[in-house]
Amino acid sequence: MRMVDLIAKKRDGGELTKAEIDFMIKGYTDGDIPDYQMSAMAMALYFKEMTTDERVNLTMAMVKSGDEIDLSAIEGIKVDKHSTGGVGDTTTLILAPLVASVGVPVAKMSGRGLGHTGGTIDKLESVPGFQVEIDGETFNNLVNKNKVSVVGQSGNLTPADKKLYALRDVTATVNSIPLIASSIMSKKIASGADAIVLDVKTGSGAFMKNIEDARALAKAMVDIGNGAGRKTIGVISDMSQPLGFAVGNALEVKEAIDTLNGHGPKDLTELCLTLGSHMVVLANKAKTIEEAREKLQAVIDNKQALETFKVFLASQGGDASVVDDPSRLPKARVTKEVHAPKSGYVAEIVADEVGIAAGMLGAGRMTKTSIIDLAVGVVLNKKVGDFVEKGDSLVTLHTNTEDTKEVEEKLLNAYAIKEEKPADLPLVYDVITE
Repeated sequence: MRMVDLIAKKRDGGELTKAEIDFMIKGYTDGDIPDYQMSAMAMALYFKEMTTDERVNLTMAMVKSGDEIDLSAIEGIKVDKHSTGGVGDTTTLILAPLVASVGVPVAKMSGRGLGHTGGTIDKLESVPGFQVEIDGETFNNLVNKNKVSVVGQSGNLTPADKKLYALRDVTATVNSIPLIASSIMSKKIASGADAIVLDVKTGSGAFMKNIEDARALAKAMVDIGNGAGRKTIGVISDMSQPLGFAVGNALEVKEAIDTLNGHGPKDLTELCLTLGSHMVVLANKAKTIEEAREKLQAVIDNKQALETFKVFLASQGGDASVVDDPSRLPKARVTKEVHAPKSGYVAEIVADEVGIAAGMLGAGRMTKTSIIDLAVGVVLNKKVGDFVEKGDSLVTLHTNTEDTKEVEEKLLNAYAIKEEKPADLPLVYDVITE
């Protein structure tokens, strides 16, 4: 078998067999197939697409290229949730204790943030003492005992994907649905979940800016998951404006606490109930979405989800007293208001610009080696559809520097204020099941 023949086959629109894909991924991972040949294949895949069978086989070849997490010691159906990324996306911090409170085991590996998208692990490290690195046996024991543990990604998961992604990044082949879908799903499958709920974002703060691309990506990932024997569904949700109000690590932890207390932002609460309901059904803890939602609302109302969050934090060395006293979280030295330049309705908030503004304050990484400030960020005081008077506060900055002029300008440019009230946007556009 020769790589040049496989490139020619795909260039001409042929379908690669499992054996051919396995040969290609193993050869590239081992260094036997050079970058220039894999670059040619990536471009051929970009233009000629892949069948569902090809996508499943590519995903599983990348899974087999490295370690696979064995969660068989954990009782019950393990359901993972993955978001394609956004601004103010605090859902994992809420969903983990929320669905655990109704008996769904959450054994989750999460990543750090890069660019305008925040990372769950960074947010959890805002809690003093919280440990994101624990050994596998302890991880499994915590999930069996408390139904929940969240740790940083570790080990040699999907090295083929890491190598291929770095190549795609410099060969203009990142925006390929089959390659994006295989990249995401290989990590989820290697992480050991039995079932997967995908939160596929669309809008200005998302990787997929329009609904058609988001739907195509969701369908591709759902097909791969189901084809690989994992029950998988995709929820397409809005990221045309930040989710919730807070953007920044400690600020988002506080917002998660508010939400588990039943006082969170309406959109964040609703999305968590939607995603959580699907997780509960996939775990066979409810027969219908309606029944699952009632169970989740009940553990919010009776504070059981909040207590589970405390237990989760304490079990991994975190200071659980932050739940009752969020002032113990890292706090910025300075707060500043960004005022509305005119009266009218908020017609648009460009989400990724808000995320970049928070990053400029130090809340995010511009490179993998950047050091973030867990205390800083922004809190939105007005969202799309709200009426503002000239001089009202649009955003509160939480900063450790006095010089915020550039950040304020970026936030003002992110807001569009118009005379007419905009039409309401849906929070959830679609649910893809097959």
